[in-house]
Formats: sequence, structure tokens, C-alpha cells
Amino acid sequence: MRRLIVSGAIALAALVTGAGAVAIAAGTEAHPPKRSWHFQGPFGTYDRAAAQRGYQVYAEVCAACHSLSLLAYRNLMELGLTDNQVKGLIKDIVVPDLNDDGQPIERPARLSDSFRKPFPNVAAAAAANNGKAPPDLSVIVKAREGGADYIYALLTGYVPFDKLSPEQVKEFSVKKDDNFNTYFPGHKIAMTPPLADDKVTYADGTKATLGQEASDVTEFLAWASEPWMEDRKRTGVRVILFLLALAGLMYAVKRQVWSNKH
Repeated sequence: MRRLIVSGAIALAALVTGAGAVAIAAGTEAHPPKRSWHFQGPFGTYDRAAAQRGYQVYAEVCAACHSLSLLAYRNLMELGLTDNQVKGLIKDIVVPDLNDDGQPIERPARLSDSFRKPFPNVAAAAAANNGKAPPDLSVIVKAREGGADYIYALLTGYVPFDKLSPEQVKEFSVKKDDNFNTYFPGHKIAMTPPLADDKVTYADGTKATLGQEASDVTEFLAWASEPWMEDRKRTGVRVILFLLALAGLMYAVKRQVWSNKH
């Protein structure tokens, strides 16, 4: 009986191993490389200079297609910007509203306004983008497996058609007008490469390479996905320190109460 059980276990292990090998061979998406981010770890914080540059990338490049509906313009002050600086950033933005007669109008954006949506509804967004509405970016870093690493890899993972191997072109049925991305599931992505060297001119003079732009906008989107992360981590540290102090106090009380007992 023992020999039968052992043989069955070995066979099952071989089957599972073989199935895993098949799955790995069948998987075509490369895993995004791990990167070091300022906000990682229990004491991580956002790089506010990078996040401010990331907002500039979002405003000048991404905002034409992608909404950021869960944030208001006043939230930008949490990135270290002053009231007047944020007002300067949004001075040319107009948002839809209603006048006193209930008629639709457009007015200058206020700090209390949510980020302006590029399209009035999902149907309009899809119609303007070949039938596929661009996703809202409010929590995109949290919503995608791989998080910030995946977003950065996606933004930098485009491969021009003339750089693809004949095997890749054949296997994934890639046409000249398709957008091939190493890290996107299925590789063919509707979004054209959004970033390139010198796509923006940074206000702080930072060299705007493709990698720099991708890193900065990923930092900004990570903050947008969890703007209260630093407060949560600080609260967690305080709670742990309190519990350690309480445990020490309880131990001291226990020793005192039982000091005369044998």
C-alpha cells in the first residue's frame, strides 16, 4: 500500500510539473521587471518632485484620453504644491456646469472640481478610440497585476514593427499598423505609444527621456491610486509602537503581581 501511495504521489508531481511547464511555455507576456520605488516598504513615501513631474505628463499627454475621476484639483496640494501653484496649473482648464437657468455652460475650473473628463460618457470615449474606451486612471496602479512595475513596463514596452522578428509577426498576427507591446496581454494594444523622448518639457529642467517620463507618471498614478498611503503607514507604525509599549507594561505588571508567588 505504501509503495502504491508513493508511486501515485510521484506520478501526480510529474503531472503537475509537466502542466506547469506547458503553462509557462504557453505564456507569451513577459513579466515586468522589478523596480525600486520610493513608496515601497513600510516606511516608503512618495517622491513629490517626481509626482509633480508625473502630473505634468498626465496633464499634457494622458488627460486627452484618460480620466482621473476620483481626484479633485485641490488634492494636488498634497504633492507639495501651494494653493496659487495649483490655481496656475488649472487656469486654462474649463469644466462643464449649469447656469442659474439650468442651461449647460463651461466655466474655469476651481480647486474643488474633480478632474475634467476628456469625454462626456463611455460611449463617446469608445467612439473616439476605435470602439474601446480608455480606462480611468484613478486606481490603475492598484487595479493591474504588477502595480507600478507593470505600468512602467507597459509605457516603455512598445516595439516598432520593423524591430519584430518574423516569428513574432507570424505568431501574433501583427500588422504594420498594429501597436506591439511586450508586456500587454496578447501583445497587440489599441493605445499608440503615448510617450517618447522630449514628449514634454519639464518645468524643473529635468531631461525628459522616455524612461524618465514613464517613471514620473507612474509615481503620480501610484499616488493617485492611494493618496493616503503615507498617513496609513504612519498610523501603522504608531500602533505597533503603542502595542510594544503596552506589551512591556503588561509584562512588568505581571511580574509585579506574581513576584510573591512561588
